[in-house]
Amino acid sequence: MLEIIRIPEERIPVLLGKKGRVKGKIEKGTGTTIEVSEDVKLTGEDPIGFMQAKEIIKAIGRGFEPKVALKLLGEDCEFRMISLEGETLKNRLRLFGRVIGQAGRTRKFIEKETGASLCIYGKTISLIGMPDEVSPAEEAVRELLLGKTHGYAYKKMLRQKMKA
Repeated sequence: MLEIIRIPEERIPVLLGKKGRVKGKIEKGTGTTIEVSEDVKLTGEDPIGFMQAKEIIKAIGRGFEPKVALKLLGEDCEFRMISLEGETLKNRLRLFGRVIGQAGRTRKFIEKETGASLCIYGKTISLIGMPDEVSPAEEAVRELLLGKTHGYAYKKMLRQKMKA
């Protein structure tokens, strides 16, 4: 299998890591080969390892620190991304502000209550965690993006978390 993955130029050093350590951990953990130039070329034979490497590279490209992105080596860990591509810059910043909250409190609350990691980068909001962590966190983020009150989003998130 072969795939070319585009990530922002400023995230390439993060993908590589000091002395190539991050790239090496991804390759070793997934059985893939990663070549980095202006794009990232991913090759591998094992479909599961290939998909894991692809998700890790995307997660790093979407702003996650390697330590968090490497959680995707775990069998059940998920990466989800919400794109705000069609929004104007002004509206995107407003929506990001709703998800981040004053002094980062909303984001911290969602992460603390669900256990999922949340990252806002470029035109996306991304989540990493176990399915029972990511689903309620994603639900809260989507409710906030729709303009629901923070209290409503939190209650819905906590209800969904209790069901899981």
